[in-house]
Amino acid sequence: MSEIIYTKNAPDAIGPYSQAIKTNGLVFTSGQIAINPATGNVEADTIEGQTEQVMQNLKNLLEASGSSFEKAVKTVCFLADMNDFAAFNAIYGKYFTGKPARSCVAVKTLPKNVLCEVEVIAEC
Repeated sequence: MSEIIYTKNAPDAIGPYSQAIKTNGLVFTSGQIAINPATGNVEADTIEGQTEQVMQNLKNLLEASGSSFEKAVKTVCFLADMNDFAAFNAIYGKYFTGKPARSCVAVKTLPKNVLCEVEVIAEC
């Protein structure tokens, strides 16, 4: 049986989806963008600031589901500009120290015109 995960410490879904779903010992997060859950706004305008906010949102979602960055098994990362890869990767590496499997792709546009988005699959 699946469980919908919700926390006020991550942005509310901006569409018909859940922040995360927990099922069969795994949590699947929806892609997190750099929205500050306290204000509902994108408050950083650099890849570094936005990546930090994304990681905080993911941390809060993972904790709400009984998981953590250390239990991550797969991530999918979306960048608006692949020229931001090194800066993004430097911050990503501070959080995902267990080195889960990962895909990282450049996309034309992300919601709210943010610079990055990350989704995670982790063990609970």
